[in-house]
Amino acid sequence: QVQLVESGGGLARPGGSLRLSCEASGCTFSRYAMSWSRQAPGKRLEWLSGIYSDGSDTYYADSVKGRFTISRDNAKNTVYLQMNSLKPEDTAVYYCAKSISGTRLGLDEYDYWGQGTQVTVAS
Repeated sequence: QVQLVESGGGLARPGGSLRLSCEASGCTFSRYAMSWSRQAPGKRLEWLSGIYSDGSDTYYADSVKGRFTISRDNAKNTVYLQMNSLKPEDTAVYYCAKSISGTRLGLDEYDYWGQGTQVTVAS
């Protein structure tokens, strides 16, 4: 049984930083691309960032490019999202997801999702 457990959410001030973690179990983590998405109240799920299984390539949505950084540690079965220069509009529930392959990062190419972690950016 694959499980993805996010952590690291919380309250941050505008301009502040948070680092989210997503630990995977029940799969050979190093074989799969991973991604982060978020959903704000009343809005659709927004894909944010993805990383290949070996970490060789990363991709970002325009809304977070230059502020967020995705990374992974395959020895720890964990993918991270470093979020800097946070804005109130970054407030959302953040989800990690496991791809069906090592390089697929399309919106419909994930088979497991975490339960989400709340990020609130407010002064």
